[in-house]
Amino acid sequence: MTGTRLTPSILTAAAFGYAFLYLPIAMLVFYSFNASSRLAVWGGFTLRWYTALLTDSQLLTAAWRSLQIAAIAASVASVLGLMAALALVRFGPFRGRTLLAGLIGAPLVVPDVVLGLALLLFFVALGSLVGWPAQRGMTTITLAHAGFGVAYATVVIRARLIRFDATIEEAARDLGAPPWRVFRRVTLPLLLPALAAAWLLAFTLSLDDLVVASFVSGPGASTLPMVIFSKVRLGLSPEVNALASLLMLFVVLAVGASLALLHRRRG
Repeated sequence: MTGTRLTPSILTAAAFGYAFLYLPIAMLVFYSFNASSRLAVWGGFTLRWYTALLTDSQLLTAAWRSLQIAAIAASVASVLGLMAALALVRFGPFRGRTLLAGLIGAPLVVPDVVLGLALLLFFVALGSLVGWPAQRGMTTITLAHAGFGVAYATVVIRARLIRFDATIEEAARDLGAPPWRVFRRVTLPLLLPALAAAWLLAFTLSLDDLVVASFVSGPGASTLPMVIFSKVRLGLSPEVNALASLLMLFVVLAVGASLALLHRRRG
């Protein structure tokens, strides 16, 4: 069976597509070294915007807050996603299964504006009824991100469970291992790649979210996307370019490390 032949037209379309995706990123990194504060004017090479970024307390505080929120929300979403995936795949038909599947799938298709408004109304009503949360802030953002992160985590883990070889667990039970030990020593290690993928996906979605966080945040609880958006509205700043370049460097290093580990594992 022969593979698909790459014609010049396909290569040209692919080249334009990749250029459309990555050329703006390359320009952003390039202009982060621009000595001029005006984006359209090249004033020479400089690192002063990276130095200024290290002294910008607003951006650094927002970045640290976003990383904390993303880590906690991704961890909660992964645990709840694992439980939901086990219920949908392993428990068979049960009352409320269709409702559970629908509730999990809803955040995947509901617009962020609707989801953010709904969560805002929910937190306001909850605060009026029970007095918690007293105000919106880091806690409400974390709960909101964990809420929609569960849907994505469940999809990833459920796909792995569907292809899971149950005979390995049966062999462990035949050898006398109790259910909890089978899950801890057999099932969980085999699900670790899916759990890691689910955690990274939920982490990325939380770190990238702007719309939902804008609805459920409060004074003094702005996330990094919110701070960047507010700065961009006042005009493009080279500090924002420097921050975006550092984020891109972090992503490149993380992807490179994962590929290296995967290559070592296969080798």
